[in-house]
Amino acid sequence: MLDKSRGMNVDCVAYDLEDSVTPGRKPEARSNVRQFLQQSQPAAIKENAVRINAVQTGLALDDLNEVLKAPNIDAIVVSKVNSPSDLHFVTDVIRHALPERHTEASQEADLAPIKILALVESAKAVMDLSSICKASPYLSGLIFAAEDFALDLSLTRTPSLMEFLFARSAIATACRAHNLPSTIDLVCTSYKGSEGLQRLHEECLGGKGLGFNGKQCIHPSQIEVVQKAFTPSERELEWAIRIVIADRKADKQGRGAWTLDGQMIDAPVVGKAKSIVDKAEACNLVVDSMQQKWKNQEPE
Repeated sequence: MLDKSRGMNVDCVAYDLEDSVTPGRKPEARSNVRQFLQQSQPAAIKENAVRINAVQTGLALDDLNEVLKAPNIDAIVVSKVNSPSDLHFVTDVIRHALPERHTEASQEADLAPIKILALVESAKAVMDLSSICKASPYLSGLIFAAEDFALDLSLTRTPSLMEFLFARSAIATACRAHNLPSTIDLVCTSYKGSEGLQRLHEECLGGKGLGFNGKQCIHPSQIEVVQKAFTPSERELEWAIRIVIADRKADKQGRGAWTLDGQMIDAPVVGKAKSIVDKAEACNLVVDSMQQKWKNQEPE
């Protein structure tokens, strides 16, 4: 399974030391992951991450001490973050283990620090999101863990996901308020057959509509659906490029608001358009040809 992961084309692969590993196999799993991450990183994988056990289990320190020896680790996914102190602990261990990547001098030398991603899995965490988001300079994002959250609140997961609406909205809003780049939505437990992939697609669009910019995958068959859903469509990109080009011309004309296709365009709409173009470029979409196509777009 570890070797198969090297063939995927994804933003991040997270190797698990928590729920998928039984207590008696934890030491073996740590060693296996550390040895595996000695290998050079495949070009199609942007980040290697390791999900460690929750700080309150007493297992996190052993997890960190082992996996931080690996040269090709980019991020630590911290399970069951309930308070800022969980991230304080992880941050202190990372700084102690890898001081060469976590000082002002290392940042000046372009040595990237280990990122932290926090799993939000409880009511307590949701009610303390502001403090959690400020707990570590290395915090890069929040991940919603729906199954543990449902367990904590004695909820039953339904296809509509309405029971998670408050928590998901709170997480997406907190990430944006604290400028955290990664806002990762819940796992879709359906992945087999056309119905499972359709459910996944619908969940992706729902999460995107709430402000999430990514989604956890539990099977390789989910990757293509998720990537397509969170990548700007050709229609979205065309709309955005037309606005960006026309706005430059409107700005030169001293027009703060104008129209396109009969709809008013002002600063918030332009900002959204620019973010779509930026995301398209990050997704390696060919933007130049569409910009050339609409180079003569004028504000109406």
